[in-house]
Amino acid sequence: MSTATKVALVTGGIGGIGTAICRRLSQDGFRVVANHHPTENEAALAWKNDQSAEGYDIDTIAADVSSFEDCARMAAEIKNSHGPVLVLVNCAGITRDKTFKKMEAAHWRAVIEVNLSSVFNVTRNVWEDMLEANFGRVINIASVNGQRGQFGQANYAAAKAGMHGVTMTLAQEGAAKGITVNTVSPGYVETPMTLAMRDDVREAIVAGVPMRRMGRPEEIASIIAFLASADNGYITGANIPINGGLFMH
Repeated sequence: MSTATKVALVTGGIGGIGTAICRRLSQDGFRVVANHHPTENEAALAWKNDQSAEGYDIDTIAADVSSFEDCARMAAEIKNSHGPVLVLVNCAGITRDKTFKKMEAAHWRAVIEVNLSSVFNVTRNVWEDMLEANFGRVINIASVNGQRGQFGQANYAAAKAGMHGVTMTLAQEGAAKGITVNTVSPGYVETPMTLAMRDDVREAIVAGVPMRRMGRPEEIASIIAFLASADNGYITGANIPINGGLFMH
């Protein structure tokens, strides 16, 4: 099966890292669909027009990844329009940072539902098509903070660590059917969110990174492209850190 016939779905695809991933996969010949939340329809249309103006033919689709039923609808619509999703990048995520003492149940649930339950909700709805095709690539975007923890992020760290538990299990279940499942754990990356930080906060973060800089979204997209390619048929169940040396294990 040639790359050109493969459909790649990127959840949270219109975000900072998601955009770089969508562009790179599109460059590599995949038919890319960027997912966004239903409340972001206007932003997604502007995003799609911006990508088109720069030569990228990327489709968009709205779905709430915390809803299994909405993900089922999304998968069915993509399959009907473009074909089955054979490359899935689970990139959607939110933060609700609070110290554990101040964290409310709603903060915990929101982050677990969007960051972790979404991995089940989306992947479960494309998994059978991958099994049938004897080919699949699932790439879960976790975080360095899922590996080392982070003050004020019990919910986020739990969700990101949990993603890799799903990865290792699905890697075993899909291995005999040509499906690879891997986790990528970025450190701090230059996105509109991190660039909006106060200068002193950003400088303190960079000072703690051995490479003395944040990562670029394109650097994350590069490893995603490798993991998504047909050339990578033997790396599975891995958690690949991209953090400039911030955390080594």
